[in-house]
Amino acid sequence: MNSKKIIKEAEKTLAKEFEQIEEIRDFNQEKVLNAFIKNKVAPEHFYTVSGYGHDDLGREVLDKVFADTFKAEKALVRIHFVSGTHTLACCLFGNLKYGDKLISVAGSPYDTMQEVIGIAGDAKAKDTSLIGHGILYDEVPLKNNTDINFEKLEQMIDKTVKMVLIQRSKGYSTRKSLSIKTIEKICKVVKSKNPACICFVDNCYGEFVEDREPVEAGADLIAGSLIKNPGGGIVEAGGYIAGKAEYVDKCANRLTAPGIGSEGGAMFNQHRLLFQGLFMAPSVVADAVKGAVLAAKIFDEIGYNSAPKYYEKRTDIIQNITFGSPEPLEHFCRTIQALSPVNGYVTPIPEYIPGYEDKVIMAGGTFIEGSTIELSADGPLREPYVAYMQGGLNYAHIKIALSKILDKVL
Repeated sequence: MNSKKIIKEAEKTLAKEFEQIEEIRDFNQEKVLNAFIKNKVAPEHFYTVSGYGHDDLGREVLDKVFADTFKAEKALVRIHFVSGTHTLACCLFGNLKYGDKLISVAGSPYDTMQEVIGIAGDAKAKDTSLIGHGILYDEVPLKNNTDINFEKLEQMIDKTVKMVLIQRSKGYSTRKSLSIKTIEKICKVVKSKNPACICFVDNCYGEFVEDREPVEAGADLIAGSLIKNPGGGIVEAGGYIAGKAEYVDKCANRLTAPGIGSEGGAMFNQHRLLFQGLFMAPSVVADAVKGAVLAAKIFDEIGYNSAPKYYEKRTDIIQNITFGSPEPLEHFCRTIQALSPVNGYVTPIPEYIPGYEDKVIMAGGTFIEGSTIELSADGPLREPYVAYMQGGLNYAHIKIALSKILDKVL
């Protein structure tokens, strides 16, 4: 049987899964549309101002549209965030001070966040990290390396804990990504032990995958990257923060300066892309999730160790494939690169990247550098040698890539 026939047969068995994804897409698309209508988005909101960026009406309305979309009191949407990690760091440094305690509820966070916290990196990085600034840190170890340890969480949360970090997506690990239902349970446990504790969710890779967002599940603060899900594949840079106004304001003071907060910052004619990217995001995310489900089904059939399984509930766009050794991981990433619309002729090689302790191989022939809502794959060169495949601006591209991968395997 040829690859296209295998994919066609797989699609027939995924009708139920695809229908559920499309229902979530339609729900989220209407939610975003309503936020646009409520805030009377108009062409004048696409214009920009220069210099200090004062009195930028479009920026103000953009913040309100994001806040309404994520059911938050306030949002901060800026191209000045250089990455998801920078956005998260502003949340942490903005809301924590000397002597405060931060707890990560799902074991160690993503590699780049370990350097922000100060549990990894060189001496210079550690001096400027959270720990270097006198913030206390601890982790709730995972149960069986996969699940949230709620018993331990309950034991560790007390009046001394100022904030919990809840990383929704698995990052470079093999633990399960956290569903909104699980995030809701975490927030309830934390608030029962310390109502004043800030529940902060790293929402990267998770936006619009489910029909609720973390603020609706009890989170006080969320953040993510605009070159992932909520940028719809067209936003060129930036990040967003949403949640309770008092916490968002402190993040804004960290991004700019006290006294400026969210009132300054020229947006360099990016308004239209930011609005349009958000409007497109639910559909783009749905195609990426459909592609991940199809990939899971295909990998399962040809004997790859892949997770989550095609029939499991999704909470992010990531599909991981465990290879067990470096060579097949590198080969897989090179295959994805060769099937990319940009730089398809380039051969990715493992390299040290700022923020990562291990060499990382990255396949991303993307229109926007580093965009992971576009079809890409990457993984650290360390055991158990897992490729993390994510994104896809449209389902057709993911199908073509899977067909070519199948051709190589078969």
